[in-house]
Amino acid sequence: GQLFRIDDRIQFRALLRERAPMVALSNLAVALALASFPPSAGVGKGLLRIPISRAEVPSMEQPDGVQMLMGAAVGLGVPQIASTKQNVLLNNFNNIIYHGEMSIGTPGQSVDVVFDTGSSDLWVTSATTVEGKRFFDAAESSTYRSSSELFAIRYGSGNLNGVFCHDTVAIGELTLPNFTFAEVSNFSGFQNWHNMPFDGILGLGFASIAKTPGPTMMQALVESGQLENPVFGFYLGNNTLGQLVFGGVDPAHVASNFTWVDLMLPAWWSVGLDSVRLGSILSLSAANMATVDSGSSVLLGPSREVNAIMAMIGAETVEGVHAVSCNKRLPDISFVLGSKVFALSMEELVMTRVDDLCILGIQAIDIVGHPMWILGDVFLRKYYVQFDWGKKRLGFALASSGTNLV
Repeated sequence: GQLFRIDDRIQFRALLRERAPMVALSNLAVALALASFPPSAGVGKGLLRIPISRAEVPSMEQPDGVQMLMGAAVGLGVPQIASTKQNVLLNNFNNIIYHGEMSIGTPGQSVDVVFDTGSSDLWVTSATTVEGKRFFDAAESSTYRSSSELFAIRYGSGNLNGVFCHDTVAIGELTLPNFTFAEVSNFSGFQNWHNMPFDGILGLGFASIAKTPGPTMMQALVESGQLENPVFGFYLGNNTLGQLVFGGVDPAHVASNFTWVDLMLPAWWSVGLDSVRLGSILSLSAANMATVDSGSSVLLGPSREVNAIMAMIGAETVEGVHAVSCNKRLPDISFVLGSKVFALSMEELVMTRVDDLCILGIQAIDIVGHPMWILGDVFLRKYYVQFDWGKKRLGFALASSGTNLV
């Protein structure tokens, strides 16, 4: 039946424009469609834990709006040291973007980056005209080496252009000298840059999708021998801090055994998708691939499948944003990976509430020749994912809030 009267729908549209959450679409989706807390000390040998953090979402009343179509995924000579794990605290931008701290140059200059499993390049801001933004100042680094090679990348919110360079980069105690990355100073083609809570993006994907002429971050860390194991693991807090671990996982945030699924190909972190289910009333299997993307805030799927699900639950849709009555009981949406069901309740899909309306973190995207689902942060908040670089596979387990990260 109808959820709203005509006048309610007018109000619904106005409220969405003013207060709907910012949506981060993966650079992976865009590319395929077209073809603050310092790092805490490592715990245990060979493990680096990186806490991830949170800030307030800007409202859509701001001049340029806040819808952000970016996130994650594009379409070395390091001396051997003792293996370690590194923990990185991840700041949580209202359950939309998770970002953490790294340093660049000598002495190190701290910047906030999105740790993005959907892309493979590192770029940082090299100049700023926005108050409160941090940026990398090459003139202040004694180990900086310039380059004339140009860098360009496309996100849903626009294009970024810069130039490649070489310098020492560090994530906690993990250090890579003479690492190749891009410095970007022109953001004129990137929508809402002034609203973004980060200073760059660090891609954790594979070399086959990288634009950088050199090893990717994970490739360089693995080859350097600094990691206890060639893996990393994400815990994304729900309205609280998150954590990224290099070299292993944090057992305190893992609440079940891992289900392992081999990658379909080492480019994006993509695995076979058996089916998508809506409770026991609907099963969809047109898309046979799921990509786990920490740089996308929502679930993204083929329009036919998303529209079918939204129709079955009686959702109202405004400009691609889906909402349901918060008082309505609805079935779970499940993804079957490696023959195991990974369910998300409707409550777990909610990005924000507008009065009695719940806006869902699920959107449609059609990728020509590649029907797939992109499992963004909505999925990663419930399930701890272990990214096994060495064995080219993903491990899925229930996530636990564990101990306080602060």
